[in-house]
Amino acid sequence: MGSGEAYVAINGISLIIGEGQFVSIMGPSGSGKSTLMHILGALDTVTTGTYLLKGKNITSYTQDELAKIRNKDIGFVFQSFNLLPRTSVFKNVERPMIYAGIKPQERKERVMHALELVGIADKVNNLSNQLSGGQIQRVAIARALIMNPAIILADEPTGNLDSTTSHEIMTLLHDLHEKGSTVAVITHDEKIASFAHRKIQILDGKITKDEGTGF
Repeated sequence: MGSGEAYVAINGISLIIGEGQFVSIMGPSGSGKSTLMHILGALDTVTTGTYLLKGKNITSYTQDELAKIRNKDIGFVFQSFNLLPRTSVFKNVERPMIYAGIKPQERKERVMHALELVGIADKVNNLSNQLSGGQIQRVAIARALIMNPAIILADEPTGNLDSTTSHEIMTLLHDLHEKGSTVAVITHDEKIASFAHRKIQILDGKITKDEGTGF
């Protein structure tokens, strides 16, 4: 790559993820999958091209508008969990609703419902540093669900977990998909990708394989 050339992370990708699909996006380090995830998650914007989310063209949204989209329409689950340490499970899951101005009583009901869905309602008052890795990831999934997002975006969600716990977390994401959630998992692990009903592979910024229906 010459000194004056721009680096193109993803190039000429055309991708539609349908409502209610369970998709894995695979590729080695440097393939462009992280850039694609950042675009899907409204964390980055495309330099050329268009991104439609729920039929809305959000390509030229301001940073404030994108922040609102991220809070309302996209539920993030990261490898590093991204929970507030030494803060209760309740407060971690509640946080997106505070930003959205939802009233306290509704916040409480929604937190408990989300924690029941992920199987850790009994840990509601625990601090996040009193939980196992698998429990922490369940809290992160509950937080991702709390705003009823259009899509749950999971970036290497089992990267810090042992194989048994990884299987439990992916089974939970699969169950959420069965209940109607749209789920996209970014991974380099074939076993994790195999939980999805549609597998997309990326190499050198291009889609090299797209198999399955996603449903």
